[in-house]
Amino acid sequence: MDSKIYGVLLTSIILFNFFISINANALQQQRTPKSSSSQISSNSVLVALLDSRYTELSELVEKALLLQTLEQAVTHHNITIFAPNNEVLQQQLDPVFKRFLLEPRNLKSLQNLVLHHILPGRVGSKDWPRVQDAVHHHKTLSDNYLQLTKNSGKRIVGGVARVVRPDDVIRPDGLIHGIERLLVPQSVQEDFNRRRNLGSISAVLPEGAPVVDPRTHRLRKSASPAPAVAPPVLPVYDALAPGPSLAPAPAPGPGGAHRHFDGESQVKDFIHTLLHYGGYNELADILVNLTALATEMGKLVSEGYVLTVLAPNDEAMAKLTADQLSDPGAPEQIMYYHIIPEYQTEESMYNSVRRFGKVQYDTLRLPHKVVAEEADGSVKFGQREESAYLIDPDIYTDGRISVQGIDGVLFPITPTKDTEVSPAMTPKILTKQRRGKLMEVGCIIAGAFGHSC
Repeated sequence: MDSKIYGVLLTSIILFNFFISINANALQQQRTPKSSSSQISSNSVLVALLDSRYTELSELVEKALLLQTLEQAVTHHNITIFAPNNEVLQQQLDPVFKRFLLEPRNLKSLQNLVLHHILPGRVGSKDWPRVQDAVHHHKTLSDNYLQLTKNSGKRIVGGVARVVRPDDVIRPDGLIHGIERLLVPQSVQEDFNRRRNLGSISAVLPEGAPVVDPRTHRLRKSASPAPAVAPPVLPVYDALAPGPSLAPAPAPGPGGAHRHFDGESQVKDFIHTLLHYGGYNELADILVNLTALATEMGKLVSEGYVLTVLAPNDEAMAKLTADQLSDPGAPEQIMYYHIIPEYQTEESMYNSVRRFGKVQYDTLRLPHKVVAEEADGSVKFGQREESAYLIDPDIYTDGRISVQGIDGVLFPITPTKDTEVSPAMTPKILTKQRRGKLMEVGCIIAGAFGHSC
């Protein structure tokens, strides 16, 4: 009986080891071709793209993090690349659009743009439509469709780009056609238009603030030009009016005349001025994305209020940490603290800090105020470590909105434990205890008998 059980167990162990060895060999055979097929040959079309006249496009591939995706594509099938050359991407590409593509937050748009130029198949010049005006639709790696047509004997891609170098690079796993311009899919163009909203913003050049008569609060008209030989003419209101006030354009406020100003257009103008001025793109992006804040600023200006924006430059905005922006509504609160509900120019603020030493300006982040003082021949805002200097005065001044460039991001000062008064430090007030009338009479009687109270 024992010999039979031993024989069954021995047979089971032999069969178990046999099946394990078979499965191990099968797994090894399955893994071997995958590892060999994932290697890219030196004769690959991707290597040719890196060592040809299309190096600018290869840089876009690397920045879009698509190198591994294309390596997997060429291992499964041939690919066809429609590539604009280096001269097209360097000289003819819009700098604003190129900056939009290279921003990290627009990585998806850059990937769609690059993959829109690549077909998952081999389409040579002989595979082009031979009939005039015939259209062939090919699906790209971005899941969009690209039209291949022929017009007057010329090969056209996407209806806009002409093939200038057909079959320029031919490799066993693909080929490259040289085209005359970049192909921009509609989704990327819509993202770019939505991001910048340039269609409805009219560009204005920075100009000086208009002069306001402090007696009538109206804009002064410029004096008519005098002849070259005539002595200078001083208008009467210039001779009688006092010096410049601290707020040249006071706001009428509620109850005054409404809707005399197009606040929405003025806000768009100063945002576009920031873009053209340079160095304030991050702030402009925040104002474009925070549509509620831009709308609120436009309503305030339309109602007759004036605003002064302390604009941090790009270097200052880059120093913001994730903790400072993680709280809900943190960007709005930061921007509110940089908006003063007064019209201040660089001259008016500098004159006020020189006259009074320190000046506190109200902000839209109530009840916090921003402190300004003179420092190194300029105006310094904030206190302690959270301070910034006025470095770009009067970037935009139109009489209603004033933009002053600063080199730091301001935060309201919160009270620390050192400034708070603890209960132990509170002085004690000692009051003299008063005795009641009955107690006094009792003490007098006790004193008569020789006792003390």
